[in-house]
Amino acid sequence: MKIRPAEDRDLSGIQAIWNPIIRDTTITFASDQRDAIAIAAMIAARRAAGREFLVAEDGDAILGFVTYEQFRAGNGYAHAMEHTVMVSPVARGRGVGGALMAAIESHARDGGAHCMIAGVSAENAAGIVFHERIGYAHVARIPQVGRKFDRWLDLVLMQKFL
Repeated sequence: MKIRPAEDRDLSGIQAIWNPIIRDTTITFASDQRDAIAIAAMIAARRAAGREFLVAEDGDAILGFVTYEQFRAGNGYAHAMEHTVMVSPVARGRGVGGALMAAIESHARDGGAHCMIAGVSAENAAGIVFHERIGYAHVARIPQVGRKFDRWLDLVLMQKFL
């Protein structure tokens, strides 16, 4: 497995992981699937802001991806980042997520970030356990902040100091 910056050739692999999660689960509260143009624009915008978008690959297969952005707008939050990490179902439990997170945390730390925030759906028990295992602490639970599939959803905020 190799962790590297995402390239245009990875867009379909990123879509293949992200869109079923958007479409079929409450792992993310988003309901609009991502097309290649939107993903490419996100990658460009993140890099222009000094952030990164990384993929894990095995041969030609994209196993997962991770990216981050400032937690909230405004210069008071310039050192607090929030990440998105997604791993293909076939790659879960194989260390892919941990490797992606170690790489993105290193990039954020090198760029001056003080902490990383995880916004995890309260229904995503595996995501909560994953973040606990890599050193994230529960800092808040916000009831009924999201809505998807005609249901209200809680958000768990987790934090790690870099």
